[in-house]
Amino acid sequence: MLKKVLIANRGEIAVRIIRACAEMRIRSVAIYTEPDRYALHVKRADESYTLGEDPLAGYLDPLRIVNLAIETGCDAIHPGYGFLSENQEFARLCEEKGITFVGPASSVIHRMGDKTQARDSMRAAGVPITPGSEGNLANIDEALSLANEIGYPVMVKATSGGGGRGIRRCDTPEELKTQYPRVISEATKAFGSAEVFMEKCIVNPRHIEVQILADSQGNVVHLFERDCSIQRRNQKLIEIAPSPQITPEQRQYIGNLAVKAAQAVGYENAGTVEFLLTGNEVYFMEMNTRVQVEHTITEQITGVDIVREQLRIAAGLPLSYRQDDIQLRGFALQFRINAEDPKNDFLPSFGRISHYYAPGGPGVRVDTAIYTGYEIPPYYDSMCLKLVVWALTWEEVIARGQRALDDMRLHGIKTTASYYQQILNHPDFIRAEFDTSFVPTHPELLNYSEKRHPSEVALAIAAAIAAHAGW
Repeated sequence: MLKKVLIANRGEIAVRIIRACAEMRIRSVAIYTEPDRYALHVKRADESYTLGEDPLAGYLDPLRIVNLAIETGCDAIHPGYGFLSENQEFARLCEEKGITFVGPASSVIHRMGDKTQARDSMRAAGVPITPGSEGNLANIDEALSLANEIGYPVMVKATSGGGGRGIRRCDTPEELKTQYPRVISEATKAFGSAEVFMEKCIVNPRHIEVQILADSQGNVVHLFERDCSIQRRNQKLIEIAPSPQITPEQRQYIGNLAVKAAQAVGYENAGTVEFLLTGNEVYFMEMNTRVQVEHTITEQITGVDIVREQLRIAAGLPLSYRQDDIQLRGFALQFRINAEDPKNDFLPSFGRISHYYAPGGPGVRVDTAIYTGYEIPPYYDSMCLKLVVWALTWEEVIARGQRALDDMRLHGIKTTASYYQQILNHPDFIRAEFDTSFVPTHPELLNYSEKRHPSEVALAIAAAIAAHAGW
C-alpha cells in the first residue's frame, strides 16, 4: 500500500482525498498558495507546504509539485480533478521521477485528452460516435464543406478542450464563419492548442456518463450511470444517479460500452465515459481520465468508495469488486452549490461567508472546504460545496433534496441553492422528463425569492433604525 500521498489540488476534492488517506492509514501532504493559507485542506492534511504568493502558478507547476513530493518523501501524487489532473506532462514527469501518479498512464491521458484520437479509438473499438471530422479541421473551408455534408447544426470543439470550454454550436454557415475563429482563440488561450474538430450537433440529448474502475491486472467494471442533463452552457448543475430516464436494458448496454471503451485504450484507475442519448441512439462524447466532481452520487448508490479504489489501484492492487458484486440501490442527487447569482446571469459572488450551517439527517452528505468566516477567493472555481442526497425512490430523493436545500444556511454571498429548489419543484423534473435543454428553456425558474437569515434581518432593521434616527 502507498505510504504518503501528495494531493496536487485544493478545496473540497483535496479534503475528500485526505479523508480517504486517513482511513487507509496513508499520510497526506497538502499544497497551497497564499490565498489558501487558511483553507480547510491545509488544516486537515498531515503536512502542508506553500507554493508561493501567486494564486494559480503553484498549482499549475508540474516540476515544482513533483520535486516537492520527492523532497517530502511521498511515493504518490493524487491530482484530484481540474488543474493538472488530465495533464499528460504531469503524469509523464511522475513516471520519470518514480512517483506513482494516481490515475492512468500519461500515454492514455494524451490519447483520450485529444478528442480526435479518442474518437478514432472508439470508432476502432466499435463504440458509436457522432458523425463528424475524422481528424482536426485544417481551415474554415474544410469546416464549411463538412458541415454541409453532415448537416446543421454542428458543434465546433477544441481538440484538447474540456469543462465546457472551447465549444460552439453553429446553426448556419454564417454562424460557423463567425464561431470558428472564436473557438480557435479560446482553445489557444485555455488549452495551449489551436486544433479544433467538428461533430454533428445532437439536439437536446440526454447527457449520460458511466463511472468505470480498471486495475493493472486487466479487470474493468462499471458503477452504473449518472444523468448530467441539468446543465447550463455545458456546465453541470445537478447530477443524478442512476438516470431515472433509461431502461434496465439501456443501462446494461451503456455500461458495457463504457467497459469496452476503457479496455480499448488499456485504461487503469478511475475514469468516466460520457455519452449523448437521443431516442434509442447512443453516441460516445468523451472520456474523463480522472475522478469526477460527481463521483459522490455513484458512491451513494453503490457503496463503493471510489477514491479508496483509486489509491488501491495505484498501489498495484486488484479491484475490490467484480461486476456482479456491484449492486444498484436507490437514487442520489448532487447539487453544486456555487457562489453565483442566478438572477444576475450567474455572476460569481465571491467574499466572506458570514454564516454557514450544513444540512444533515438521513441520506444527506456534504463535501466542502468552507466554514463560517471563510473568505472565498476570486481566483478559483465558484463551487462552495456539493450537497448530496440519497433515498430509495425517485420521489423520496426529490423530497429529501428539497428538505436539505431548505435546511442549509449559507450567507454572506449569493448561491445557486434557491434556484435548485425551483428546479426540484418543476413538474417536468418530478416526472423525470428533461434533457440538456431544460435550463435554457425554463427561464421562469429564476423568478424566486431569497430566504434571509434572522441575523441578517435583524442587522437590516438595526441599520434602518439607525439611519432614521440620524446616528
